[in-house]
Amino acid sequence: MEYFPKVEDIKKAALTIRQVSEVTPLAHSIRLSKQYGANIHLKREDLQRVRSYKIRGAFNKINSLSSDERIYGVVCASAGNHAQGVAFACKHLKIEGTIYMPAVTPKQKVEQTKMFGEEWVTVVLEGDTFDDSFDAALSYCLQENKFFIHPFDDPKVIEGQGTVGLELLDQTKLPIDYIFVAIGGGGLASGLIAVFNTLSSHTKIIGVEPDGAPSMKISIENGKNTALSNIDKFIDGAAVKKVGDLTFSICKENLHDIITVHEGKVCQSILDLYNRDAIVVEPAGALSIAALDAYASKIKGKNVVCIVSGSNNDITRTAEIKERALLYGKLKHYFIVRFPQRPGALKQFVAEILGPNDDITHFEYSKKSSKENAPAVVGIELKNPEDLQPLMDRMKANNFFGDYINDKPDLFQYLV
Repeated sequence: MEYFPKVEDIKKAALTIRQVSEVTPLAHSIRLSKQYGANIHLKREDLQRVRSYKIRGAFNKINSLSSDERIYGVVCASAGNHAQGVAFACKHLKIEGTIYMPAVTPKQKVEQTKMFGEEWVTVVLEGDTFDDSFDAALSYCLQENKFFIHPFDDPKVIEGQGTVGLELLDQTKLPIDYIFVAIGGGGLASGLIAVFNTLSSHTKIIGVEPDGAPSMKISIENGKNTALSNIDKFIDGAAVKKVGDLTFSICKENLHDIITVHEGKVCQSILDLYNRDAIVVEPAGALSIAALDAYASKIKGKNVVCIVSGSNNDITRTAEIKERALLYGKLKHYFIVRFPQRPGALKQFVAEILGPNDDITHFEYSKKSSKENAPAVVGIELKNPEDLQPLMDRMKANNFFGDYINDKPDLFQYLV
């Protein structure tokens, strides 16, 4: 018989984690409620002690180990948030832990992990993806006879994450019509399913994945747990090549729907939350809010909860987040521009080709003495997407146009 979490076990987990976990706020969003004509609340797991919900499952699992198991120490693999939960639990319970993280993990998450674990944890940076770190962690765990703390595919972890659902039901007397939840490995979604299937069966749970890492969606479509060969690692908290076997079996039968959201749309949601709501979230933390557009007509007049899963964002990523948002919104465009090799060509381009609201934000040019024209890679930010075609028409009419590279990913990646 396939595993399905019991509400009784999730209630026990809630008692267990009280010593380390916060009851995070369920905050009404005036902006989003007005925008979508719905009653939208945000479950602020970004305000958790380690700034994500992951402490719930990590602590519930590690606390369940016997005294004999604790002696050997624990090992985990994580893109960042699970690592911090494990580190916090190790220090609190005085258990040695070895934490594997991808080498590309934002520095902020690595430093936070070390801070929460102090002398009780050792951080090892290994591989380019979570899955690379996972394989290395498992290998080390077997060699050293330590106990592996899975980030999502473990009953105790799922039950710990399910405590978010119990809190939601305690925090509102209104019936919850929709819950939007980010899916990486599927642990949080599985825990929510267990709670709401039993205690609020009318609630529809919508899983949300990045366009570049739709491992649960593909698996459900295939009818079997499927490993993706390549993923976009940008939304690191939800970029998993393969979801858990337990979480897959729970989600495939019980999710109302699973959708994907473009990474650029997520970036715009991050900026909106920061600029308009003074809320700082990581990319995975914005997934549930970025998904609302896809359900705009269905959620009108409904009670909706978005799980804001975490806020472990590295400020050094801000420029990339803005860039991705502008590209997605069709406000940032890159061209190969053919500049005539004569004095005044750039002045002409600025004065006659650019529109009054257009702004050059990127420029790479090298003079070629033996040619009539020399190419430059030029990035231009527009005020409105509709300004693109007139800009291209002026470039072509004046023989400046070389190529448009936004829609050429291989060339774009190489040049920009």
